[in-house]
Amino acid sequence: MTDTTQTSESTIPGHPDGPTHPVGPAEPGAPAVSVVGPEEGETLLLGSTRMRVLEDGSNTGHRIGITESVLAPHTPGPPQHRHARHDEGFYVISGTVRFTVGQDTHDATAGTLVMVPRGAPHTFANATGQQAVMLSTFTPDLYVQYFRDLQDMAADEQALTPRAHVDAMSRYATEPATDSR
Repeated sequence: MTDTTQTSESTIPGHPDGPTHPVGPAEPGAPAVSVVGPEEGETLLLGSTRMRVLEDGSNTGHRIGITESVLAPHTPGPPQHRHARHDEGFYVISGTVRFTVGQDTHDATAGTLVMVPRGAPHTFANATGQQAVMLSTFTPDLYVQYFRDLQDMAADEQALTPRAHVDAMSRYATEPATDSR
C-alpha cells in the first residue's frame, strides 16, 4: 500500500503529466491520497485464490477495505455465512463467479456487481474452468484482517478446511448461515 502523508512523487504509468506526479495533500492539513499501482498492494495467497489488498482501511479511517481476488478455475468458496458488522460488495472484472445467497444461485459475469448487506447469507465460488477476477469492498474494513488470518494459518501449514474458515470468521462478527433467512 502506498500511504502518502506528505507531498511526494509517485510513478504512475500513462499519467498525462509524465511519469511522476504529486500524490500528497494539495493543501496543508488535507488528507493524503493513496495510490496503489498495478503491481503494488499486499498480496495474500489463500489456497487457489490470490488476493491483493488495495485498501486495508488505514487510509480511510477504517470506513472501507478493498481487495482484488483472482480465483483459479474450480475454486470452492467459503462456507455460506453472514456478517453482523459489515457489508460486502463484489464487482466481477473477468470470468464468472457463482454467488449463492440462501437457496438462490447467481452466476455473475464480468461487469456484474453483487452487494451483500449485513445479515444476508452468502458464499461465492468459481465453478468454471476459467480464471475469475473480482474486486471486493468491505464497509467498514473489518474483514481484511480475516484474510490475513487465513494466510497466516496456511503459512503455519493449517488446512483451510470449512471448520478453519468458520473459526476465523467468528473473530470478525461472522457466522455460518445454517438457514436461508
